[in-house]
Amino acid sequence: MSQALTVLPLIEQAATQLEQAGVAFGHGTTNAFDEAAWLVLWRLGLPLDSALDGAPDGEEDVALRPVSAEQAALVQALIAERISTRKPAAYLTQEAWLQGVPFYVDERAIVPRSFIAELIADGSIDPWLSDQTHQVLDLCTGNGSLAVLAAMAWPEVVVTGADLSPEALAVARINVDRHALQDRISLGLSDGLSALPGPYDLILCNPPYVNAQSMSELPAEYRAEPELALAGGTDGMDFVRQLLDHAASRLSQHGVLVLEIGNERPYFEAAFPGLPVFWLDTSAGEDQVLLVTREALMRFHLAEV
Repeated sequence: MSQALTVLPLIEQAATQLEQAGVAFGHGTTNAFDEAAWLVLWRLGLPLDSALDGAPDGEEDVALRPVSAEQAALVQALIAERISTRKPAAYLTQEAWLQGVPFYVDERAIVPRSFIAELIADGSIDPWLSDQTHQVLDLCTGNGSLAVLAAMAWPEVVVTGADLSPEALAVARINVDRHALQDRISLGLSDGLSALPGPYDLILCNPPYVNAQSMSELPAEYRAEPELALAGGTDGMDFVRQLLDHAASRLSQHGVLVLEIGNERPYFEAAFPGLPVFWLDTSAGEDQVLLVTREALMRFHLAEV
């Protein structure tokens, strides 16, 4: 009698397939095993945080749970779809997790993965806030995940989530409603800061910042996302230039801007020489996210005149 298939070998088999197919990661996972675990557990209706290396006493060991032939076929179909379409797993499951919080996502919005989420969760931004921090803007909100996380982290604030894409805002609406934050998060259409008079005490922004050379080399998984949310022009700084030109006028007296720029720090420093910023430490290092004060922005612009 053949041995019944269980969850862990099914994940290992799926991971091998993903690895051999050369799919790209980075939309919630960084390797084939974690991506396979995500897809297999989701397809089987099991908790995504299931322990796969031994369960605590008295709890079921999910890794050893038997899988029927029908279930295995469903998993195989999902893995085949991941490989053939090269879509990020989050688009196939229509769910992404950020700092332990689930968010709906589909092809209308970029898959949420901002390092700003870490900074909200670990309190790194808190020293720059005060009891006067009430108005928060999440610019380029996408699926609304940072707006939701900000509202959860700081119960005393109200948040505006803004985006140029009506399609992305429709996805953000799903997430605001899902987390019952309609009373504290408003959503609006805006090209940059043009429709956002402020003033805001805190602006969070994960903008399109990928430079043209990098855009041309992106794996298919990234090209499956809205280009509008990624492409930042020749040096990746097109949107950032527009933002920094107007941010000071939208910030309150002691307001700050937290800006993610990914791997584009050299381009940022070349575009804004002499602008004093604070680089915030994330799991990817100290050159992915910066913080700049309204005062620094005003002095920088005065020096340019």
